[in-house]
Amino acid sequence: MAAPLEKLKIFSVDTIQMRTFHITWLMFFVCFFGWFGLAPLMPTIRADLGLTKSQVGNIIIASVSGTIIARLIIGRLCDTWGPRKTAIRLLLLGSLPVFLVGLSKDYTSFLLFRLAISVIGGSFVITQFHTSLMFAPAIKGTANAITGGWGNLGGGVTNMVMPVIFAAIVGFGYTKHEAWRYAMILPGLMMLGVAYLYYRYTKDTPNGNFDEIGYNKKDNKTDWSVLGDWRIWALTLAYGMCFGMEITFDNVASLHFVDTFQLSQGSAGFWAGIFGFMNLFARALGGIISDKAGARFGMRGKGWLLALMLLAEGIGLLLFAQAGSLIVAIIAMLSFALFLKMANGATYGIVPFINEKNAGLVSGIVGAGGNLGGMLFGFLFKSDSISYVQAFTYIGYVVIAISCIVMLTRFTRQPAAEDAPVITPVAVS
Repeated sequence: MAAPLEKLKIFSVDTIQMRTFHITWLMFFVCFFGWFGLAPLMPTIRADLGLTKSQVGNIIIASVSGTIIARLIIGRLCDTWGPRKTAIRLLLLGSLPVFLVGLSKDYTSFLLFRLAISVIGGSFVITQFHTSLMFAPAIKGTANAITGGWGNLGGGVTNMVMPVIFAAIVGFGYTKHEAWRYAMILPGLMMLGVAYLYYRYTKDTPNGNFDEIGYNKKDNKTDWSVLGDWRIWALTLAYGMCFGMEITFDNVASLHFVDTFQLSQGSAGFWAGIFGFMNLFARALGGIISDKAGARFGMRGKGWLLALMLLAEGIGLLLFAQAGSLIVAIIAMLSFALFLKMANGATYGIVPFINEKNAGLVSGIVGAGGNLGGMLFGFLFKSDSISYVQAFTYIGYVVIAISCIVMLTRFTRQPAAEDAPVITPVAVS
């Protein structure tokens, strides 16, 4: 009987655990690419569709709001269908609005397509759930942080790559009106390719798929009592402050750099991409440090670490908001980005241990909190009476306040699950 791995072998694909590890982060990567492929092209889209600031704000809100419900549903589907089937179906269905968004002719149709595309953001829950099934407790935080971080890297890559693809299409003689529409074909194709990889090379658990190992749905009723656990809501707030701010910044960064510092769409996309590229190491670093803090100080140490990272993120946001030049803004952006992404990893260094019998549901609730934060932040950027600089300032103060709440929360681990891998939903016969 195969067991969850106790060591992360990054350069290996010899085992089902490591093949799943690489394919599941790649799945989130291409979903993130499709999810935010339009963000760096918004200066062009704004002009093409004649969008007002309020309409752009509504689009930002729509781009994350559908994911809130999707993550809750997908968390439960992971518990019932298994992560493999859930991922394949999400990739196939989610590719449709990515392919078809180019048919948008006005604000309303674009808004609806953006809302439909946001559903693929639920892929994050699959990544975290699937990774948790494959690795032992001692390295769960690290494994989850790396898969989440490398998946989030899609946000950085798309900010850099999509303007280049757009420019290449224009170079072939197409108009800007046509180019942004054709550019979205690429992420749609990527999603179909990864759906095949998920089908061909992954399993739900080290011992096989749920339906192959005698998994019994009747034994897997949702324990809604988890909703009364304050620790889950503290983590939900925390994730709203870090991941919520991340997807908000992915949405508004190019517009902010264009409007505030008069950069071109390509240059703005580059600097926005640098923000996303920090996921290459920063989220993983947060997970690694969280595991080390847990080994030395227990769950309380993990909680304190998360609180300190959120505090540093909030301070960095305040500095970014007050930046008077592009150079200062970039330095401040890199500073708050580091702690923001480390906080992402540290949050999911705690999540797998909160309620292991309902791991998918808990992961979905906390993950939805990230998008809820992004949606609420979107209202600030929508307002005609609040500038982007003011919005960043207000968010900085809120993040600092939430860091204090997290600091006061007592994170403990269920004694019965101390040494058990997170495969309790699976009944092995």
